[in-house]
Amino acid sequence: MIREFEGATEEEAIQKAIQELGLDKEDLEVEFLGREKGGFFKKGPVKIRIHVDDEPVVDEVPTDRGEAFSPDKDFLEKVTNFLVQLLTRCGIDARVSNLTAEAGKIVFDVATNDTNLFIGKKGRNLDAFQFLCNVYANKLLGDGKYVKIVLDSENYRSRREDTLIRLALKAAQMARRTRKSQLLEPMNPFERRLIHTALSEIEGIHTESEGEGTIKQIRVIYTGEAK
Repeated sequence: MIREFEGATEEEAIQKAIQELGLDKEDLEVEFLGREKGGFFKKGPVKIRIHVDDEPVVDEVPTDRGEAFSPDKDFLEKVTNFLVQLLTRCGIDARVSNLTAEAGKIVFDVATNDTNLFIGKKGRNLDAFQFLCNVYANKLLGDGKYVKIVLDSENYRSRREDTLIRLALKAAQMARRTRKSQLLEPMNPFERRLIHTALSEIEGIHTESEGEGTIKQIRVIYTGEAK
C-alpha cells in the first residue's frame, strides 16, 4: 500500500503520516516527491510518499519478545477500533469481526463491498493492513509479550494458499519435463515457506529463494531423478 501526504515542510508531512497511520517515524519508509508550485509570493506544499506494502506481514511477528499474550475483551476492542478507523481513512467501509483469539494469535475477518481494494493485487493491501495492525497491537503490549494479528476476507488466505500450491506443483512438473528451472512470482516469507514445504517431498526437485529484502522469488530446480 502506498499513501501520499503533504505539508508546509517535509517534517510536517511526515508528522501527518505518523498521526494518520499510527506509526513511529522509524517505522516509515519515506520517499520525498518534491515541492509543488505555489503562487507568486507563496511556496507550494511539500509532498511525500509512504511505502508500507513490502514489509513482512503474514507470520512475521517476532516470537522472541517474551510470553504469548492471551487477548481480553478490552484489547480486542482496541485493535478492532484501530482497524476500522484505518480502513475508514483509506475510504473502505467495512465490518470487522473477531474469528479466533488465543494465546499469541488473533484472527479478524473483514467484510466489505470494497473487497478488491482491501485485498489488493495478490494480497498486497491486505498484508499492509495486517502489518499496521501488528505494529499497533504489539506496541500496546510493550516489552515482554507478543501477539500475532491475522487479517482475512472472504477466505482469501486459504484460497491464496491453494493457488500457490497449485502454481508450485505446476512449476515442478514443468522443470521436470523441460529440465529447466522455473522462477515463480515474488512472495512474502510466509508464502515462500509454503512453497518450499509443498515441494520438499518431491524427488528430483530443489527450491531456492532469490532476491533482496523480504519479498523474494523462488526458483524451482530440477536436480535429476532420485536413485
